[in-house]
Amino acid sequence: MHKDWPKMATELNGAIKEVRLGTPEVMQAFSAMATAATKAGALDAKTKELIALAISVAIRCDGCVAFHSKAAVKHGATRDEVMETMGMALYMGAGPSLMYAAQAVEAFDQFSDQAKQ
Repeated sequence: MHKDWPKMATELNGAIKEVRLGTPEVMQAFSAMATAATKAGALDAKTKELIALAISVAIRCDGCVAFHSKAAVKHGATRDEVMETMGMALYMGAGPSLMYAAQAVEAFDQFSDQAKQ
């Protein structure tokens, strides 16, 4: 295992809470934007989380990989869907995205294992 993604997500929640307390108006606006962006419409929530996971890989954001891998599991994404999503992320992000794609799959697997417990 390269990183403990569930632990990272938990630890980031505490840090994000501090930002939320320090910038409540900004974080309320961010939360409203997140709610609007992830709401099912023409695309379902699972598809939107897979898109977010691909973007997380392409922009190389560890915390984003953790949160969107967890959300992909929550919304019923399969490992095959994650793998196809990683193909798109690699296409868009080239070599550096390969390193993050490996980590995103690892994170998805860890959250999947955790959800089975």
